[in-house]
Amino acid sequence: MRIITVNTNGIRAAERKGFFPWLAQQNADVVCIQETKAQPEQLTADVFHPEGYYCYYHSALKKGYSGVAIYSKYKPNKIIQGMGFDDIDSEGRYLEVQIGNLSVISLYLPSGSSKEERQAFKYDVMDRFMPYLQERANDGRDYVVCGDWNIAHKEIDLKNWKANQKNSGFLPEERAWMTQLFEQGLWHDAFRLVNQEADQYTWWSNRGQAWAKNVGWRIDYHVISEQLKDKVLRTSIYKDERFSDHAPLIVDYDYAL
Repeated sequence: MRIITVNTNGIRAAERKGFFPWLAQQNADVVCIQETKAQPEQLTADVFHPEGYYCYYHSALKKGYSGVAIYSKYKPNKIIQGMGFDDIDSEGRYLEVQIGNLSVISLYLPSGSSKEERQAFKYDVMDRFMPYLQERANDGRDYVVCGDWNIAHKEIDLKNWKANQKNSGFLPEERAWMTQLFEQGLWHDAFRLVNQEADQYTWWSNRGQAWAKNVGWRIDYHVISEQLKDKVLRTSIYKDERFSDHAPLIVDYDYAL
């Protein structure tokens, strides 16, 4: 089973940069997309509904903002739009498909980098999301929570960690929250289960020469439930082409759908 997650920073922009021809060659079972930045009526073209996939979009109320999507080769038994919190769901940040006993989630956690109010909102979302995850960890389903979590967990997960300790995405409180999530033993960072190397990043600032110099952050994840811990076969970050400021994160699982 191959699952891909990518923040497209505007799915229409990614389309112009060749995202869909690349995707057609990947043989992915499920694709999770964040930051579609588009309303449903702007995504009616065939290209945004790739052949062979059931396609679902959850857009933000605000135009040109946020939004998540999932493409699945298998027709879901159930589709869940949103977490059940109006302030989060109006920003189009959570979409879940249930295929048999597997739930795949496309998640876009808020960034707090623009202003203090957004960082406060980010903490608020994190405070509500933790019990949400804890509850689901014990419901008997298998989970893959894909997406842009907007947090680099450890020093190895960003190039300039010393200079970023007071910046959103690498704040002590954010990192401690993620540590708490993983140390409970109910959820795991799929990438780090099989790849412990440094310089493995999924996002690069558009400032300076961040991409060219690989001055990046690893903020995109597959967070998996305990039952899938031993099912991760391989993982890769696709960097041969640039579809956005994020790179696609690909994980192959020993899992039959």
